[in-house]
Amino acid sequence: MTENSAPPEWDDYVRELGLTLARHRRDLGLSQEELAYAAGITRSHYQQLEKGYSRPGRPANPSLRTLVALAQVLGLTVSELLPKEQPEPAEGRVRRRNPAA
Repeated sequence: MTENSAPPEWDDYVRELGLTLARHRRDLGLSQEELAYAAGITRSHYQQLEKGYSRPGRPANPSLRTLVALAQVLGLTVSELLPKEQPEPAEGRVRRRNPAA
């Protein structure tokens, strides 16, 4: 893994996010453009999120503000929008353990 690349699990995670976005958007009968406009982002940015990539070979990494806006438009919480299985943190990052567990 290079310094700027994401772990392989991240590709799967953002792809699942994109599928969730597309499914809920279709359920509401919205076009990509309508959802993007309502969330305050461009259609091309939204399309990248549905595909799971920001540039070819680079997984999407939406901001918290974007995720909150999309969830609100779709009538979801951010937790409902995000995939349940989280990818492992990147190498060199410390994952805190839950002391209550």
